[in-house]
Amino acid sequence: MSRASDAQLVELLKLGDSDAVRYWFSTYLPKLKKFISIRLENPQDAEELAQQTFLNCMKNLPLFLNTSSLWTWMVGVAKHEVADYYRRKYAKKAVQTLPLSQFLLAEPVADAHEISLKVMTVLKKMSTYSKELLLKKYIDKQTVEMIADDLGKTAKSIESELFRARKEFKLLYKAEQ
Repeated sequence: MSRASDAQLVELLKLGDSDAVRYWFSTYLPKLKKFISIRLENPQDAEELAQQTFLNCMKNLPLFLNTSSLWTWMVGVAKHEVADYYRRKYAKKAVQTLPLSQFLLAEPVADAHEISLKVMTVLKKMSTYSKELLLKKYIDKQTVEMIADDLGKTAKSIESELFRARKEFKLLYKAEQ
């Protein structure tokens, strides 16, 4: 099996040859894990994504046209998996980190990526100070007391300013719709 060309290997894989599947998996999994782990921070996520890439490759094997090497095709699939991973991660973080998630999710969610883009657009339009407060509180997970110490203010004044920052965010978010 080790000397089979890509075309021969693909044909055997399409036929469901178990030896070909084992060979394919054992030959390409280490390379694929390395390729993906360079692009992700979490090694467990890289392992999971490499396995998901293999499943997607297996599912889409009938679409492989042998116009490139098997490895090149698999890298293309892996790149899409990595991009999807970051889109999901980014969208989830953007929506969940702000206490406005109840407000944001009042509308039907067709595309979490679209919502995360809206959130980022709104944050860019906010006053620098309000944006900084929201990011410290909800992205950096700082307590009101930590923010107050950092900015040399009282916790009560930070609570008021956070209230105004959330209000500013809501108004700008509504204007985006």
